[in-house]
Amino acid sequence: MTQLLAGSIILSLLHALIPSHWLPVLAIGRTERWSVRELTNIAFYCAFAHAFSTVLIGIGLGLAGRQIAYDFESVTRFLPSVVFIFFGLYFLYQHYRHHHFHIHRQPDASLPKSKVIAVLVTTMFFSPCLEIEGYFLVAGTRGIGMVLLIALIYIVLGVGGMVLWIRWAYTRSENINWHPLEHNAGIITGVTLIATGVISFFVR
Repeated sequence: MTQLLAGSIILSLLHALIPSHWLPVLAIGRTERWSVRELTNIAFYCAFAHAFSTVLIGIGLGLAGRQIAYDFESVTRFLPSVVFIFFGLYFLYQHYRHHHFHIHRQPDASLPKSKVIAVLVTTMFFSPCLEIEGYFLVAGTRGIGMVLLIALIYIVLGVGGMVLWIRWAYTRSENINWHPLEHNAGIITGVTLIATGVISFFVR
């Protein structure tokens, strides 16, 4: 259980730091000269939409994991390790194929603010975090309480982290090179997932 929670915390924090999701909000905010309060509110809406869709999928996977554990009790020893290692290899594969997860199209900042916000929020809702979903599936084998705990961790750290980073970067973005972090996110995510899978097999 400890490694499951630790991995969830690491990925939630990592996801909050990767600029591909929150950088469009920051860029448009600077272009439109939004106040810090406006930027914070819009960042919250976007981050929450992103987290909400992720958690909806995650709870579904968690329920599936619970059913798997119920039907095949013996498989629960191997399922966590297999799921995490599979997801880890997948993200390493995606990284080396240069398929990074971005919001490719930013809304036109010349649109009315309400439409800009609607586009950003909608885009974030339909861009769920795939990295964390394996944790929900495995959490389902430990009970619905663990699924809800993972959801709470992801919402609090993911939303809070994204909002705080946008606020902090609002006056500093021109002096920071975010590319190394974004470019290596696939490696960091993949290694974290694989390590969690290996540890979960040996530590019960």
